[in-house]
Amino acid sequence: MPKQIDISSFAATQLNLLDAELQAELSETNALLSSHTPTALSRAGLAILNLTISAIRTGLGGKTVVELGLDPAIVTKGEKADIPEHGIRVGDIVAVQDQPTGSAKKSEKRDLAKKGVEGVVLRVKRESVEVVLDKEDTDVPSGGKLWLVKLANDITYKRMKQTMSSLQKLSDSDYTPFMRVVFGQGSLSPLPSNLNDPSNPLHKLEWNDPSLNDSQKEAVRFAVASREIALIHGPPGTGKTHTLIELILQLLKQKLRLLVCGPSNISVDNIVERLAPHKVPMIRLGHPARLLPSVLNHSLDVLTRTSEAAALVQDIRKEMDDKQSSIRKTRNAKERRQIYTDLKDLRKEYRERERGCVDNLIRGSKVVLATLHGAGGFHLKGQEFDVVIVDEASQALEAQCWVPLLWVKASKLVLAGDHLQLPPTIKSLNSKEAKATKKESKKKGDKPSQDSNAQANGDANDDKAKPVAPSMTLETTLFDRLLALHGPSIKRMLTTQYRMHEKIMQFPSAQLYESKLIAAETVKHRLLRDLPYKVDETDDTREAIVFWDTQGGDFPEKNEDDEIKKGGKGMSLGDSKSNEAEAALVKLHVSNLTGVGVKAEDIAVVTPYNAQLALLSAMLKEAYPGIELGSVDGFQGREKEAVIVSLVRSNAEHEVGFLGEKRRLNVAMTRPRRHLCVVGDSDTVGRYVHTVLFCPVPRMWLRGLQTPALTLLCYVSQTSIH
Repeated sequence: MPKQIDISSFAATQLNLLDAELQAELSETNALLSSHTPTALSRAGLAILNLTISAIRTGLGGKTVVELGLDPAIVTKGEKADIPEHGIRVGDIVAVQDQPTGSAKKSEKRDLAKKGVEGVVLRVKRESVEVVLDKEDTDVPSGGKLWLVKLANDITYKRMKQTMSSLQKLSDSDYTPFMRVVFGQGSLSPLPSNLNDPSNPLHKLEWNDPSLNDSQKEAVRFAVASREIALIHGPPGTGKTHTLIELILQLLKQKLRLLVCGPSNISVDNIVERLAPHKVPMIRLGHPARLLPSVLNHSLDVLTRTSEAAALVQDIRKEMDDKQSSIRKTRNAKERRQIYTDLKDLRKEYRERERGCVDNLIRGSKVVLATLHGAGGFHLKGQEFDVVIVDEASQALEAQCWVPLLWVKASKLVLAGDHLQLPPTIKSLNSKEAKATKKESKKKGDKPSQDSNAQANGDANDDKAKPVAPSMTLETTLFDRLLALHGPSIKRMLTTQYRMHEKIMQFPSAQLYESKLIAAETVKHRLLRDLPYKVDETDDTREAIVFWDTQGGDFPEKNEDDEIKKGGKGMSLGDSKSNEAEAALVKLHVSNLTGVGVKAEDIAVVTPYNAQLALLSAMLKEAYPGIELGSVDGFQGREKEAVIVSLVRSNAEHEVGFLGEKRRLNVAMTRPRRHLCVVGDSDTVGRYVHTVLFCPVPRMWLRGLQTPALTLLCYVSQTSIH
């Protein structure tokens, strides 16, 4: 039996870690808002400026929805009123406030903040952002220009902490057999000896998609046969979601009821879109991130308007919308108070009718889809499901995964993800204090003391308590922990990838995936010259990988974005790096590709540093409309025909920062389909990235510095070495 974990101690550890993470996020947000101008925050992607209210309506649950668009006064005649680029996403907690001037004092900012309203971003479109307001009966600022500013998301933490507190309070008799297996207190049910044996009924599954490859079929058989836990490991481009769709359809054939979750709206909507053509009876809780008909038609928001039971609430919704409109028209305080009173009564009646409508819809659905956080809402409390499926599980905090697992009744869990790509971003691990402690501890070779372990893990004197790993952080996902707890027998890996040229694939396959990845015939040799539109054949378009080596000290890195730093009166928006000369090389390579016919929208430029991203954006956005720019972390899950990776680091100390994380390199190198260009200083990164440049003409090898961990194979022609 695997090593047991005391459930109460585990929950206590999680609560401590979540507290530290929330404090780190609140501290960072408060410092940014108080010390930076609106322009600096906008440039950092944390705010949207110059907005006005374009509409107010009633949303699900009787909540007020405010639609904000660009102030017409600042839009040049004949131009589109598109909102500038920003980093605000669906589900973010935001404040809608009167916009302070750049010279506003802290006291003025505080006053404007008090008069503002808070809410959750419902939809993000090119020309507008919709926000669901938290509080009822509040006046939205409407005097002049408004701004939208991102706040710390404490709502998600509250739900995770509530879940962990409930888990901590469970008694031994409350633990289900499933929970005991998840914490190593029970054994996994044995699987049939050979799932591929033709005499095994699972071998004769009737596939909905006959194009599935052998590793995908094996993963589906394994997940169907598993009684408690199954992990589906999907490296980049191996068709993980494709496999999940087949699994869902197979489980439905067995008359099972499924709850399908993901850490983000996009991960859930992706499954809804793929399931829609199969006419699966499903319902999507929460609000879709993309306004696609295939998603909207299954969302709770639409079904409560269009189902047979929906007529019961439509008349009240219309009356509430009318009341909302009348608030903006009247200036009489007495009339406004009366309207708010009427709205309060209408909301109460609306919720009662809506609750009955929603409950009927959910109970009648065989597949319910929601974000992990959304699965903890009142709609699902006490509902029974046969299987919980979590996609992108390696991007989710373990406490997030327990939201659906604890509040609904289920006896089987399927996790799909890739633990060799980046885990969730943890701010408390990136604080200067945490880094300093980690560095000092590493230097001394210290091990955590028994006292500190006991403090983190609960009461050390409790005879029942089994130690929780002292090295546990929020980066340790449920996927990671179950794999470590039960071993590789609970996992099946997808091995055929349909994204990358074979040469691009060799780096991740050899270094992270035990050389098990195989490139599908349709992708293994495709290059930029083979695009379905005219592209000239050059050294770049006939090569899958190009490396621009900047070694020599002429391309030094710089600390932080100076402009943003000045805007913040000396306070940094992040310990970031940039490299102007390297950015110029990136621009040159983009120019080379577009000059021979590659469309800008088929090119992406990624970098590990936000300061470099800001620099590249200023250099490339206007010159190459359609090109996509992003951080390595933000580009996880995406792909493009050509990807240029700017490594940034170039210093005499050979410090590589983010590049020392092999999972970050894995993400960066696995985004392209046909062409990967890496720009960096081999002298700086060579100790961590062992760079091999292979030149067919003349035949020769150039080797960089040795590394204990990584090898990046760059196959380039003689003229492609710069």
